[in-house]
Amino acid sequence: MERFFSFLIHILSAALSSALLFTPAHAGIFDDEEARKAILDLRAKVSVLSEQLVTKADKAVILGQLNQSNSLQEEIAKLRGQIEVLSNEVSDSQRRQKDFYIDLDSRLRKLEPQKILVDGKEAQVSQSEQKSYDTAIVLFQSGDYVGAANALSIFIRTYPRSIHVPNAQYSLGIANYANKDYKNAVAVFQSLIKDHPESAKAPDAMLNIASCYSEQKQNWAAKKILLRLRAEYPDSTAAKTAIDRLNLLK
Repeated sequence: MERFFSFLIHILSAALSSALLFTPAHAGIFDDEEARKAILDLRAKVSVLSEQLVTKADKAVILGQLNQSNSLQEEIAKLRGQIEVLSNEVSDSQRRQKDFYIDLDSRLRKLEPQKILVDGKEAQVSQSEQKSYDTAIVLFQSGDYVGAANALSIFIRTYPRSIHVPNAQYSLGIANYANKDYKNAVAVFQSLIKDHPESAKAPDAMLNIASCYSEQKQNWAAKKILLRLRAEYPDSTAAKTAIDRLNLLK
């Protein structure tokens, strides 16, 4: 566009100069000095017009560049907004993922076996195993012997190798005795003595078997188990109690 304006001005200037040079003779009222002055004035006007045209062209170019710059800035602003949204989404996703793994780790830890000490022995028990035993014992301690007997039976069947089994068997025998189910009480106590003779509950289990026999008027059977108790666990507190009972059975 600038070249076009320069070319146009050049043509106008040349045309005016030619017009002055080829003016008819009867226009000779102007001398050479005046002619040169007129040409100079015309050239000055043409120069001003040229500058104005160039300025307008420059303004148009600058305006176009500004518009383009504004468009680019708007696009950059949109991209920044999109980047910020994506960054927030990534941060939220990372936070949720972190929370998920923390929660998962916590749950897995709860499922991991835990070491416990029972009657001087250390063993690992699972969370479900411990919960099952604790639930049954709570029923037993609350005096719900029917519910306790059922819960303890389920525990022993489900976890036959649990470190809690000897105590669970003893509590089950007591619950059966409280329910006057002497037959099953004797059976449970006998299983405890047979399977866990080293248990601290074994001497007391023998003493309770004697009580079950006495309740059924089977004094001879009671006397037999009391004598066995004295022989197998002579230093136990239950053995001392057995001596007193034997004296009563004479």
